[in-house]
Amino acid sequence: MSHVNRSTPSVGAQALGYGGLLPFVGLALAVWSMPAHQAVAASALLAYCATIVSFLGAIHWGLTMRDATGQSTRMLVWGVFPSLLAWVALLLPVATGMVLLAVLLWTCFAVDRRTYPRLGLRAWLPMRLLLTTIASLSCIATAVRLTGAAW
Repeated sequence: MSHVNRSTPSVGAQALGYGGLLPFVGLALAVWSMPAHQAVAASALLAYCATIVSFLGAIHWGLTMRDATGQSTRMLVWGVFPSLLAWVALLLPVATGMVLLAVLLWTCFAVDRRTYPRLGLRAWLPMRLLLTTIASLSCIATAVRLTGAAW
């Protein structure tokens, strides 16, 4: 097995990461352009974003599990936090849940911005920034549309 540089996102990781934006953008567009399907598209986006937020927290479990010196309690606790708040977002009215999830996406990015460099993963941050920006904008655009606010 050859040595693989895990400190930078591979082409495959980039393709999957950017591909993961398709439901965000597609469902947000559906909320805006397909009034007959607005509720279903918004609920689908809420569920998808909650899943992604849970995934972002779980990454920290994976990172600390690989630490030969022992798992970080802080990373384990943080790894569960996004999932719990994402679950709360699913219980709220959809527009409110969207706003909470957008905030959680940025909170996850802020934590990763502090954590990744310590683990030699700084090169993942530019991709994470773009993913977070587009995903959170999709959530906010959906919340705006659901509340009837004008741009």
